[in-house]
Amino acid sequence: MALSSTPVLAQMNPETTHLALGSEFHDVVQPASFPQARLRFRNDAWATRVGLNDADDQQWVAHFARFEPLPGSLPEPIALRYHGHQFRVYNPDLGDGRGFLFAQLRDLEDGRLLDLGTKGSGTTPWSRGGDGRLTLKGGVREILATEMLEALGVYTSKTFSLVETGEALTRGDEPSPTRSAVLVRLSHSHIRIGTFQRLAVHRQLDEMRALVEHCATHFWPEARETDDLAAGLYACICDATARMGAEWYAAGFVHGVLNTDNTNITGESFDYGPWRFQDRYDPLHTAAYFDHNGLYAFARQPEALSWNLARLGECLLAIAPQDAIEPVYQDFPIRFQRHLERQTFARLGLISPGTETSNELMHLFWTAMHETTPPFQQVFHDLLGGGLPERIEASEIRDTYQTSYWPRVKEGLRGLETAPGLGRALAHPSASESPETMVIEEVEAIWDAIARDDDWSLLQKKIDRIRKFAGLGKELGLLRGPNARPHHAAL
Repeated sequence: MALSSTPVLAQMNPETTHLALGSEFHDVVQPASFPQARLRFRNDAWATRVGLNDADDQQWVAHFARFEPLPGSLPEPIALRYHGHQFRVYNPDLGDGRGFLFAQLRDLEDGRLLDLGTKGSGTTPWSRGGDGRLTLKGGVREILATEMLEALGVYTSKTFSLVETGEALTRGDEPSPTRSAVLVRLSHSHIRIGTFQRLAVHRQLDEMRALVEHCATHFWPEARETDDLAAGLYACICDATARMGAEWYAAGFVHGVLNTDNTNITGESFDYGPWRFQDRYDPLHTAAYFDHNGLYAFARQPEALSWNLARLGECLLAIAPQDAIEPVYQDFPIRFQRHLERQTFARLGLISPGTETSNELMHLFWTAMHETTPPFQQVFHDLLGGGLPERIEASEIRDTYQTSYWPRVKEGLRGLETAPGLGRALAHPSASESPETMVIEEVEAIWDAIARDDDWSLLQKKIDRIRKFAGLGKELGLLRGPNARPHHAAL
């Protein structure tokens, strides 16, 4: 039973949705018909924010497994068209191959445009011979990735729904047959760098101008503060992407597949296939078993994002002056370093003054992480507040902080201003418990319980712990909404 009316769901004007860009940007598709629909996860916290929290489980399944349209939103699903570089090889045959844009709606707190997109919802014209399905394990892994990233202060899509669909799938990288699912994610746009690449290849410059206008209107109004709209939009995207990469770095996260079709225009992390969190600092840590050359290794992610932004800049040169685009691109390393400094110290409950001295301290911190390879999350737990003696003394790795560059790091941290919420953070229960982690052994143990015994309790316990831990990040000012991003005074 679908919702006949949703009083708190903001009604959409078709002229403000992706449909307004025209049929050149998408294909109307039909969802797969699944033999089963067992609701496994629903994100009620974010459902409340978009006005869908009152849906009962039957209504939820009707919309997020059978894909009956939400009232006032898109009348039918659309698969988005795009191209992209995959491991730096251009592929013109991409597009939504096992997902689609199901609905667009408004954030009830700030009115901004949000997407509900799918993964595993069936074949589309862009499936390239695939079955259009998602494994249940893949859906569970995406829940864990998004919950942990949000708790660590990374701007990420939200896993909104996961429904098991009752099909047996064959996969080369999982024991098969394996269980199937359909996932829905809440995102602040599914427009990607690859969306622009497709228009550039086809020389559809009018459509590219329309896309720039659409992005500025709905996602980056700051772009209008510049002399050239396309260049202003590029500056916003570059800065947001640099911030995302810095947040990954400070979280110890490896995305795995940083292709241009997996880099969107809002600087929001999304699309979690292969991913890993660092157990200990390892610059060469890769997440994808097929990334044989380490192209997207942990410490190479900023380089990968910069490379992707260069491809976007090339597209925009067709409609924007070169002297407006190139300086923005050249500034990416500075932007990344600035955001990494801010995020590193923010995780420690400190405020960076943005000086040469604080930048040197940040580099000293990461050099010490590299040289001593302590447990990644343990360091941020122990040094919360800037290296308080009582926290360090209570640590199992307290001797580490007497070696390498750590004494200088601790001395430097004590000179930084503390965040307004540090006192509340130190009083938070998670501040006195073992640090929350998400290493691969934990992920596999959670999945093994589901695969072997259909036991979902370990997953729920992990989600509960992560959300409790997220309260500490909230006190430190790390958490951002699904569409919140900084305003860029200087573009």
